[in-house]
Amino acid sequence: MSTPRTAAGVRAGAVALALCATTALAAPGAAQATPGPGPDCLDPSIPLSVEENRLAAYLPDAADPTVPADRTYARTIIEDGGFGGYTSALTAALCRTRSLDGATALAERKGEALWDAAVRRAQAKGTVRGDLPASDDRPLYWTRVEAMSVLRQWAPEGGLTDAERAELVETFDKAARGMFDIDLPRGDDVVRVIVSGFDVYTLDGGTTGAAPGTVGNNIRHGNPSGATALALDGTRYRTDDGKVAHVEAYTLPVSYPEFERGYLEDTVGPFMEPGPRQVDASLTVSQAGGSQFNLEQWNARYHGTFPGNDNGAPCRTVGGVPQLAVDNPACNIQVVDRWGGGDGLTDPPQWTDASLPIAEMIAADTGADVPRPPGDTWPDESVAFGVVWNTSYTQFPDCTSPELERFNSPPPVTYPPSTPPVPPAEDSCSYSGGGGNYLSNESAYRNTLLRDRAGLDIPAGHIHTPDMQHFETDFAVSDATFDAWRTSIVAQSRNLVHAVLDTTD
Repeated sequence: MSTPRTAAGVRAGAVALALCATTALAAPGAAQATPGPGPDCLDPSIPLSVEENRLAAYLPDAADPTVPADRTYARTIIEDGGFGGYTSALTAALCRTRSLDGATALAERKGEALWDAAVRRAQAKGTVRGDLPASDDRPLYWTRVEAMSVLRQWAPEGGLTDAERAELVETFDKAARGMFDIDLPRGDDVVRVIVSGFDVYTLDGGTTGAAPGTVGNNIRHGNPSGATALALDGTRYRTDDGKVAHVEAYTLPVSYPEFERGYLEDTVGPFMEPGPRQVDASLTVSQAGGSQFNLEQWNARYHGTFPGNDNGAPCRTVGGVPQLAVDNPACNIQVVDRWGGGDGLTDPPQWTDASLPIAEMIAADTGADVPRPPGDTWPDESVAFGVVWNTSYTQFPDCTSPELERFNSPPPVTYPPSTPPVPPAEDSCSYSGGGGNYLSNESAYRNTLLRDRAGLDIPAGHIHTPDMQHFETDFAVSDATFDAWRTSIVAQSRNLVHAVLDTTD
């Protein structure tokens, strides 16, 4: 087993390790060439992002945790996911490119190809390459991050401005998330739906081993909402009334700046505008905890208390006391001007709500035919997971005081509830929705705000899945239990989306 390199030398080395193979994109998963010096068109002195720096991380060896694994964790996932040759092929093409326009076109084309390959792999269309199950969402994430590190360090003759470099990386990022891939059909007899998922997250920390230079095992995390997006993208479903529903999906980053730059609005917003391809339902999905799905009712404008994958959080607590939202843009979700942004405390509003067919989604018994994974704690053993209408939320009743009030908590697990839930007060300031005040809540807020501003009467809301991070051992990158949880969560998530489509006119 090789010893991992020190942090001081890892930034350039991690890129070189991944990029010097000669395999082509057309043959994902093919054997890698021996690593050598980094490509001449890259400048390893250009700093990588926080996420890209994790490419150099090693886990302890699963069989002997006193020594490091023989590959970085990222390369293990990329190669075992069948994408071992992707980044080297991208790098070779980039090094032949002489202009920013050419590089931007390449980034968009290769990003879309990566998304398409990940969708085909997840849906087992053709040969599933690599040792990881087809349903694993992690190969897409780590391949995308690795490719972004190359684009970030591209050093063409004449150089790039910071803004040009950022735009190049963002073009690829959006393309590789499926954000340019959404293609809803026309027609009155078609039901059109867009579903979002999320990247992996909370990658730092976790159980550590004795192997020198290794990281905690949280880096292994996957995200069932991202796996769901890959499983659903481009699929069709025959609704109960005989219509054909067409599902398009994409994934969102777990960091605040991209949301603030309008990633979600730019993806979904055009399909909420009038026209023959206007969306009939728009759903956001993310991972929560436990063994139940939560259908979130109220979404809060407040955000930022927990850091994203970039280690940034715009509104952390101060001395354990939450910051107020009044005159504090960092603690209030900001909408970009092109999608109707405003600076006032109530513009955008402090709260939005879901318009999901809650009763029908719960009555659909979506977990009945889904296998229960090991360790499932939902008390009704006839289903995989429970489905709960989550009406809880927390507010500042006085927007000038840090005192908080929580309502409808815990929400009842039976439907309908014996007493109606208490809605947020009209003059309150939001602190957290049922889904908290992290980026899942933010995706729900932005999506339903788009619905309201477009004046649409369509199902829109957020589905929180159970937690997928169940492993049998400390350092294996995958195992049967981890795979079983993902498989079951994705299956029931699909059923919940179909339950929405069955109620859509």
